[in-house]
Amino acid sequence: MKSRTKNKIISLEELEREIRHAKKEGKTVVSTSGCFDILHAGHVTYLEEAKAKGDILVVLLNSDSSVRALKGSTRPIVPEQERAVVIAGLESVDYVCIFSDRTPCGIIDSVQPDIIIKGGDYAGKQIPEMDSVAVYGGRVEYVNVVDGCSTTNIVEKIRKTM
Repeated sequence: MKSRTKNKIISLEELEREIRHAKKEGKTVVSTSGCFDILHAGHVTYLEEAKAKGDILVVLLNSDSSVRALKGSTRPIVPEQERAVVIAGLESVDYVCIFSDRTPCGIIDSVQPDIIIKGGDYAGKQIPEMDSVAVYGGRVEYVNVVDGCSTTNIVEKIRKTM
């Protein structure tokens, strides 16, 4: 039997079905994406703020190969299935779907969330998700980031203590 947490980790096909159902019920679907390599307070705060923007929060999680392409050969620290379980374990997260591309735009095109959430550090910058949501009338919104909270900072701190 699957745990409640593992039930939140779903394939693209399952996600498409769940989102169609949610939209038929008039729910607002919010989506965000990221590596979420070593979970920290900044991630939790970000995801709680994202969830507050709608009814359903979908986290599109970069696969291990996608993280390596973005962050380099030493990342991720935590494998994708473990990262997915940790993210799915958060109360604010309704679904987690792993993707392998450099951007989540393919999934965004398929499920068409009402709102895409990015960190405030992206405000005023052109991001690929903007083109995707423009096609179907979605929007990009920004939430605060917690200063100093990052996986990169955690990794650096560990390296310095070794």
